[in-house]
Amino acid sequence: MKKTLIIEKGFEQVTALATKILGHTLTFVLALCLVVYWWATNLFSSHDWHQNIGDLIFGTTFLSLFLIQKSFNRYSSLVNLKLNELVSSHQEANNSVLNTHKKTESEITELVKEYIEEEIEAIEELIDKNKT
Repeated sequence: MKKTLIIEKGFEQVTALATKILGHTLTFVLALCLVVYWWATNLFSSHDWHQNIGDLIFGTTFLSLFLIQKSFNRYSSLVNLKLNELVSSHQEANNSVLNTHKKTESEITELVKEYIEEEIEAIEELIDKNKT
């Protein structure tokens, strides 16, 4: 069990790093330079229009990956910031949900299970009250 947790934490760190790198502005600029260089050297040397169109589409799709990741990183950070503010401003809130973006998938799953159990208990209490 401990080995899987170590592997999972390592994988979470690798994916977090990859997400940051792919969503960074400098990475997009480097990818744009690479694609422009590729287009400049290949588009004018080939007379096959189908290949040229495919290269344009492929390059555009490749660049879109970086733009989408940048947008997702920004959106995710804003949602986490707003959630943290809401949780910390409410006195009775469970502070274990703060900074969920730093938790592993298994820790998040455990939090979800806790909330589901709490909801089931609340529903059972309502049912018991309605029976009496």
